[in-house]
Amino acid sequence: MSRLWNRRVASLDPYVPGEQPTALDLLKLNTNELPYGPSPKALAAIRAACDDTLRLYPDPTSMALRQAIAARFDTTADRVFVGNGSDEVLAHAFRGLVRDDAPLLFADVSYGFYPVYCGLFDQPYREIPLRPDFSIDVDDYRGACGGIAIANPNANTGIALPVEDIERLAIAQPDSTIIVDEAYVDFGAQSAVSLTHRHDNVLVVQTVSKSRALAGLRVGYAIGHPDLIEGLTRVKDSFNSYPLDRLAQIGAAAALEDTAWLNEATGRVIETRAQLAASLNDRGFHVLPSCANFILVQHPTHRAADIQQHLRDRHIIVRRLSHPRIQNWLRISIGTNQDSARLLSALDDFRTF
Repeated sequence: MSRLWNRRVASLDPYVPGEQPTALDLLKLNTNELPYGPSPKALAAIRAACDDTLRLYPDPTSMALRQAIAARFDTTADRVFVGNGSDEVLAHAFRGLVRDDAPLLFADVSYGFYPVYCGLFDQPYREIPLRPDFSIDVDDYRGACGGIAIANPNANTGIALPVEDIERLAIAQPDSTIIVDEAYVDFGAQSAVSLTHRHDNVLVVQTVSKSRALAGLRVGYAIGHPDLIEGLTRVKDSFNSYPLDRLAQIGAAAALEDTAWLNEATGRVIETRAQLAASLNDRGFHVLPSCANFILVQHPTHRAADIQQHLRDRHIIVRRLSHPRIQNWLRISIGTNQDSARLLSALDDFRTF
């Protein structure tokens, strides 16, 4: 700790991102990256943009990208905000759209960045326990609050809420922003974007990092009422007026327009997920129902730490998170069918399940 740190920095407990090792012959199933490359149309657009115009600043309003997002979701550009990954978009939402005179509510098992943002912004918060089956009960979120953040599908569990439940929450909390974090929505859940036209307090946040295989570009976006978008823009322009570079804007726009590629890629992940879950069930694992590109699994007689180490010794990395309720569970990203076969073979080599 430095004597030059201020109080806020000294008390922070920063988010720990998933490991990004560089060893060869490594099967990375720990950070929920898509196992297939991005849309060829996105790559072609990025290559075409690598020219002399990179000497110029990018469009600070990212208008072409916002228009592409608006077209994808049948809305208008004034209802779209973009940022440097959905993490930044969420941070701006926490900073600008949550009242700090009451606690922000979110699940006790959810995206680990939520409490970190609250610590950074001096935002009071309250964690709402998931049900014993790890699902969310929206009736638990009816108390006084400064806002609500719900990852849907839920980060780390993969379980999704019906849009009808989110709408009930929006109606029950009309004076609070309902932030719906949909990083994994394309893998089998229903988006709440339609609610943004009926409820001015619903903000939906998505990313091109997961289903569109562009984690390296760092592009996220939010859709909501123009008043919410204006609030996010005021925060952005008070922090960094140029968060997205030219290549990111162009590549993300092209990816969002390629719905045929998206449907094919996510369909493959959904099929592999079902096959892997069935195979793990056959080996005695408890697998939570997932609408994400990962599954959360537990074995009733073997410690997650032991299984994780066994897999690492065979150059397979999966993630074990620190929250007490899931510290004996493993989160496994969905890879290719060949990746699943390698994982299952390594597990069979561990012990007889």
